[in-house]
Amino acid sequence: MSWTDDRVELLKKLWTEGLSASQIAAKLGGVSRNAVIGKVHRLKLSGRAKSTKSSATKPKRPASGRAMGAPGGHGGGMRTHAYASGAPRGGGPVGRSMAATALKQDAEAEALQAPDLRPIEDIVVPIPKRLPLIDLNEHTCKWPYGDPLTEEFYFCGHSSEEKSPYCEYHGRLAFQQNDRKRSR
Repeated sequence: MSWTDDRVELLKKLWTEGLSASQIAAKLGGVSRNAVIGKVHRLKLSGRAKSTKSSATKPKRPASGRAMGAPGGHGGGMRTHAYASGAPRGGGPVGRSMAATALKQDAEAEALQAPDLRPIEDIVVPIPKRLPLIDLNEHTCKWPYGDPLTEEFYFCGHSSEEKSPYCEYHGRLAFQQNDRKRSR
């Protein structure tokens, strides 16, 4: 699907009318919700009309007195999406502060996130030797590639570490450190 001038104009019209990205994608056809959001972002569209539903029908959540990213909340970390505030998934009440567009919310989240300062490791991904099952032995890496039901199925085949069925690289993938698992 390409964005023709007519489709862009229709997108702009529907966006200013207050339709959601999903609704716009359905009206345009052949385009996903994410494509609509991306195009809106690239066009730098803002200012949306009020939703056709009245705000009186939406029950308001009681104010908790804490900002969404304030320490002491659920998990103590920064909250970057609508469900992080504790609102239940699937049609739960959403306050007025959550009525902002997804694009504005993403921009704010990007501005608040700290850079990742973990050290970068020099990781060499081995090119598989494409060994069939018959050619494997106790000293070869047994990391599988592909679908076992096809003829294109093969194994890594590099020399494996002592007491491990995998080479160094695939061993790291298969057996992660406990501290890494806990941090996730």
